[in-house]
Amino acid sequence: MASSLRSLFTDHGRYVEAFRSFLGNSTEHQCMQEFMDTKLPDIIARIGDAKSEIKILSIGGGAGEIDLQILSKVQAQFPGVCINNEIVEPSAEQIAKYKELVANTSNLENIKFAWHKETSSEYQNRMMDKKEIQKWDFIHMIQMLYYVKDIPATVKFFHSLLATNAKILIILVSGSSSWKKLWEKYGSRLPRDDLCQYVTSSDLTQMLENLGIKYECYDLLSTMDITDCFINGNENGALLWDFLTETCNFCKTAPPDLKAEIMKDLQEPEFSVKKEGKVLFNNSLSFMVIEA
Repeated sequence: MASSLRSLFTDHGRYVEAFRSFLGNSTEHQCMQEFMDTKLPDIIARIGDAKSEIKILSIGGGAGEIDLQILSKVQAQFPGVCINNEIVEPSAEQIAKYKELVANTSNLENIKFAWHKETSSEYQNRMMDKKEIQKWDFIHMIQMLYYVKDIPATVKFFHSLLATNAKILIILVSGSSSWKKLWEKYGSRLPRDDLCQYVTSSDLTQMLENLGIKYECYDLLSTMDITDCFINGNENGALLWDFLTETCNFCKTAPPDLKAEIMKDLQEPEFSVKKEGKVLFNNSLSFMVIEA
C-alpha cells in the first residue's frame, strides 16, 4: 500500500520482502482501520437505501484485507442485505491470497465474490465493449492510482458507473506526506517505470476540480519507522531503502553521493520527526470520497 504497490523490482521475492518490511514498520494499516471505524459508516450510510442487493466494485483489491473490513462495515449498516462484491486485480498471486482469506473468514454468507484478473484499464475496455454497463453502489480504489496511465479519464469513467446514492473511495498518499517531497526532489534521479506515476491527493484534488466532480477529502497521519535505514549493514534498513526508492538493492547499487544526500534529507524535519530515538517518516494518507 502507500507507494507500496509501486515496484520496479525484477526480483519479486525481494519486493515482497521490502513490502512486508514497510508494513511492519509503518502505521498504514492502522491508519486505514481508523478511517474504516470512524468515517466509513457515515459515508456508506445511504448506499443501500431501498435496494435488495448492494453492488461493490474493488479496483486493485490486492489480497483482500482492507476489502473485508469495508464489507464488514457495509454488512453492519445493512444487515441481511445481499452484497455482490466484484474484484479487479491483475496479480494472480494476490487473487489467490484473497480467496484464501475469504475461505478462512466467517460471516460472509450473504456476500457473493467474483474476481477478474485484469487491470483497471482492461476492465474499462471490457465494459465499454458491452452494450449494458453495470452500475455500482460503492467503488473503492485503494493505493492503485499510481498504476493508471490516464487518471482523469479513469476517474471519470468509474464515476459514470455510480448508481443512486453511490460513492467512490480513493485512498492514496497525501499531498502533505513526505512521499511528495521525496518524489519531487529525487524522482528524476531514481529508476522509474513509465507505468508508475508519482501522484498524491494534491494532484487528484486538482483533477477532480477540473472535471467538476464533487468530493470530500480526509487526511490521516501515518508514519513509517525508518530508524534502521541509518544503521550500516542492517537488513531491515536495506529493505526499507528499497521500498523508499523503489530500487532493488538500493544500498548496494546507488551512487554513494545520492544515498548520502537522501539519507541526510530523510532526517530533516520536513521529511521525518525524531521521537524516542526513532526516525518517523511522514506516510500520511488521504481518503477521497466522490459522490454520484
